[in-house]
Amino acid sequence: MARAFEERRARLLATAHRVLGSFDEAEDAVQEAWIRLDRSDAAAVENLDGWLTTVVGRICLDILRARSRRQELAGEQADAAAVTGDDEAYDPEQAAVLADSVGLALLVVLDTLTPDERLAFVLHDMFAVPYEDIASIVGRGQAATRQLASRARRRVHDASPLPDLRRQREVVGAFLSAAREGEFERLVALLAPDAAMRADDTAVRIGAAPVTRGARGIAGVFSGGAEAARIALVDSSVGAVWQPGKRTVVAFAFTVEDGRITAIDLVAEPGRLRELDIVVLDG
Repeated sequence: MARAFEERRARLLATAHRVLGSFDEAEDAVQEAWIRLDRSDAAAVENLDGWLTTVVGRICLDILRARSRRQELAGEQADAAAVTGDDEAYDPEQAAVLADSVGLALLVVLDTLTPDERLAFVLHDMFAVPYEDIASIVGRGQAATRQLASRARRRVHDASPLPDLRRQREVVGAFLSAAREGEFERLVALLAPDAAMRADDTAVRIGAAPVTRGARGIAGVFSGGAEAARIALVDSSVGAVWQPGKRTVVAFAFTVEDGRITAIDLVAEPGRLRELDIVVLDG
């Protein structure tokens, strides 16, 4: 049973991460699923894939609902629930395209969905889980579950941040790659001539300059570095984080305009870091 579970771990992690938007929470959810499987009567589990998907889905739903209560998003959820429409316009052949194209937008709009909508959309559109199985997880009928996914799908399709986020990610990704390779002139080309980098007091204490001005000055700081930097959404914009381990020590908030970086803000003060909504994108 342990071997069978390990063979499915990668898919379960991918499912949980898509639902939750957090690698740490996804790992916790999958580990909890293993604990429940280990304590169950294995002989009674006829369909292990279905059983694990259901268990992971319910664990994720519990996490989403707890998070929703903590963040007090009742007003936003009510707005999302007011969207109506049927499922007739959905083209199953577009599911694979949708999975690739809405990745970043999904992370941005996901928190505007109710937990049930979020789970139904991800399980069905991203992982082709039948509505019948999702209905048993959310405790609703198939028609209501179909409607949940339909509402969520419309919100994702209408998400405006997608093109900007894609371009931001391209620029930030190219910048970090050039930094790691020590490509000084390429870094300069990716920065606006009058770009500025500012660091908070905590970042200064760990070695950053309070202010660095100009493309060449910033390029000099990054050239040959950024080995441990990971691309992340920082308050719904593409940036980066330095995470030696699982704890974020510094967040890099990039401002990108017309394909160039115009500003970089280094946030290292623990209180400010806790206030930031950070989602690591590069796993």
